[in-house]
Amino acid sequence: MPRHQLRPQGDFPTAGPIRRLAALFYDALLCVALMMVVTLVYQQGILRLIHGSEKLMSMSQHGALDHDPLLASLVLLSLFGFFAKFWTHNGQTLGMQAWGLRIQNADGTAIDLWQALLRFVVAIGSWLFAGLGFLWMLWDKKSRTWHDIYSDSRMVQLPKNAHKK
Repeated sequence: MPRHQLRPQGDFPTAGPIRRLAALFYDALLCVALMMVVTLVYQQGILRLIHGSEKLMSMSQHGALDHDPLLASLVLLSLFGFFAKFWTHNGQTLGMQAWGLRIQNADGTAIDLWQALLRFVVAIGSWLFAGLGFLWMLWDKKSRTWHDIYSDSRMVQLPKNAHKK
């Protein structure tokens, strides 16, 4: 499948750490909301249909719902779906749009689904290593994070008037 060219086109500078963190904060708020909705639909919709209200209440009171691997998987898949859709479509999540950032390939095309998966998984690893994967951009000559490097993509800062083009 051919990759589509993102607009606006141009040679944009690599995004700095402050803008990246600001966009990350915006997206984290959206991710929390998404996790809440997925959990609500799963526990109050699917589990209620399977077990009934009384049994579900009993399970909840006894802690049986505290470590549900199916719910954890659904939440993880929904988070990946959120990021993959935005990254592969127009290169920007909502937080990135607010801060004028974009994920793209070196040639200005949108990343593909495989790159989005690599980016997502390595970003999780970056957090698990106390944020070292994000801080890596301070030492990298091209200001890349681990997930930029492993997904062979880059985060750029768009010009302020990019939305008008």
